Amino acid sequence: MYCFGPTFRAEKSKTRRHLTEFWMVEPEIAFAHLQDAITAGAGPHLLGRRARPGDAQGGAEDARARRHEARADPGVRSRWLHYDDAIKLIAAKGSETKWGSDFGGTDETVIAESYDRPVVVHRFPSAIKAFYMEPDPDRPELSLSADILAPEGYGEIVGGGERMSSAEHLLKRIHEHQLPEEAFRWYIDLRRFGSVPHAGFGMGIERVVTWICGLEHLRETIAFPRMLYRIYP
Repeated sequence: MYCFGPTFRAEKSKTRRHLTEFWMVEPEIAFAHLQDAITAGAGPHLLGRRARPGDAQGGAEDARARRHEARADPGVRSRWLHYDDAIKLIAAKGSETKWGSDFGGTDETVIAESYDRPVVVHRFPSAIKAFYMEPDPDRPELSLSADILAPEGYGEIVGGGERMSSAEHLLKRIHEHQLPEEAFRWYIDLRRFGSVPHAGFGMGIERVVTWICGLEHLRETIAFPRMLYRIYP
């Protein structure tokens, strides 16, 4: 199943990668794990349908799309990079971001510039991810989560992971995060009365289009961009 609709940012982010309101598609896959969800999110299905040389459409937009299509080679859809290794990579480039912290825009750019295709950074520390992320069975301090970073400085285009399927573990994590149990009663009941392993991801449509088309700013991909200081068209 999936949902598709507008999403609002609470953070005061004002960069070429951010909008105050953006559109996100969020698939959720039953009987799936981290690898399944992120492989689906990283697949070149959209790119495979773009115009190719000799098509009647042509034009600069198609030329940029073909450039990105070549880099997202279906034979090697993306590179996988463990969070531990990502921290080492940015540290070697002079970043002061420490293990246990999330990556900023500059860190994401440094990581992505090391590859010529999307890179999947996986197994972030549980403390910086949503409470419902399944912990890594081999290292419980890590979560079965991942972000897909686009090359050329376009940042995160997909984020997701595997969800907790145990009601008991989920309740424990809610208490650890000091969240109101009653507000999540329905969510816990989904597990208590029968659940299966499941995973999913969220894809920011504007960011994907910005990357595919090689555009300078997210606002070029949406008819009426809502930004930090601009709510109305």
